[in-house]
Amino acid sequence: MTLAPPFHRPVRPSPVLPVLAVVALLALPVAPGGEGGAGPADALSALVVLFCAVRLLRARRRPLTRAAALILGLPVAGLALAALHAVAPGAGITGLGRYLQVFVLVPAAVVLLVRGRADFRLLAWSVVALAGWQGTVGVHQYVTGTGASYQGQDIRAVGTFGATDVMGMATVVSFGLVCAVGLALGRSAERGRALAACCALALAVPLALSFSRGAWIATAVTVTVQLALAGLRRALKAGAAVLAAGVVLVGGFGVGTAMLQERFDSITQVTDAPDQSVTDRYTMWAAAVDMWRERPLTGVGLKGFPEHRDGHASLALSSGSDIAGAGAAYRRQPLLSPHNMYLLVLGEQGLTGLLCLAGSWLALLVCALRGLWRARAAGGRGLDCALIACGLLVWQLVDFAYADIGGPSTVLTAVCFGLVAWWALVGAERSACGDITAVPAARERVTGEAALR
Repeated sequence: MTLAPPFHRPVRPSPVLPVLAVVALLALPVAPGGEGGAGPADALSALVVLFCAVRLLRARRRPLTRAAALILGLPVAGLALAALHAVAPGAGITGLGRYLQVFVLVPAAVVLLVRGRADFRLLAWSVVALAGWQGTVGVHQYVTGTGASYQGQDIRAVGTFGATDVMGMATVVSFGLVCAVGLALGRSAERGRALAACCALALAVPLALSFSRGAWIATAVTVTVQLALAGLRRALKAGAAVLAAGVVLVGGFGVGTAMLQERFDSITQVTDAPDQSVTDRYTMWAAAVDMWRERPLTGVGLKGFPEHRDGHASLALSSGSDIAGAGAAYRRQPLLSPHNMYLLVLGEQGLTGLLCLAGSWLALLVCALRGLWRARAAGGRGLDCALIACGLLVWQLVDFAYADIGGPSTVLTAVCFGLVAWWALVGAERSACGDITAVPAARERVTGEAALR
């Protein structure tokens, strides 16, 4: 009697690897003095979307449920209407492509390429690794005085993004910190949770040295929400660890410099004695609201804020912000956005665009929170993924009150929206009945072969 060799399914590379490559490309330095347009990571993200489309055509199956397609595709309606009202056709097409990349196409590709919680965690760890690299570069810039200019000194930590994108490193480090906190609060192996906790504490240093008040506020709110969602016992343990780390950093290593203290105190002085940057922000916010009042339903069109800014802004607006340091020569950078995503969308896309975008985000938040309750009810299976997804979305929703999209780091925002969407629309359902890591079409083929034998 001859024994047949056992059937071994060939190991295939994970389809999420192209998304990992997009994250890895963000570690490359940006050319000094660049305008912050599309970079290598943006180009690769377009190829990832194309790769995902080819896989779907070959599989010949419906990729998303109707509810998922509706939630992810909801922003398209407002974007298409705003593109028709753009100042110039070229600006409308450019703006439409950017918004679709960040909020629709790349997130949908991530949803379709992530096979299960293992792929989700792999992407989350890649974001932590990228944040660690950017944070290391930022700390080196602060220590050696080679960062972006801040109050006449080249000490602002900006990572490899340069002085033209001072929010780039802060955004990446914040995403990494949120992912690390979610991994540390999950129910995975103790060694992995300890490593994630150490990463979260270490990333707090470059985040502080970024001097980004918006990132500080968004991260503080998000970590508090993550601790509350993880449970009281875990929240108390994590809070004690953060307090101890703060005492060591501030008291032992002297991380709390006078400039940091002044920057922190300025958060509470935005109405009493605001600096010029806060004054400029308030002025541009008022200009965006005035644009919306002029065209409440459709706005002034995509990429229309710079063209209409001077006609709606008061004389309190300065001519621009100072750019210097981190390898870039001194120059004045014009203020071309209100640094508030909600008001930018309201001014350029009107109430229609804001309802479509915000409606999609709120639907994702509701689905993600519902999935978190299911994960906790299932014994904590997938809790780390739930905390990461909810944390990333909460961070972005809070940060959008102080910033908008733009710069090389924006593609990472798209990837993070994809992680949120995967958990909210796919992963939460799988956690309720066990993880599924194989592609459904592949599982059907294997089952059919087994039945024939």
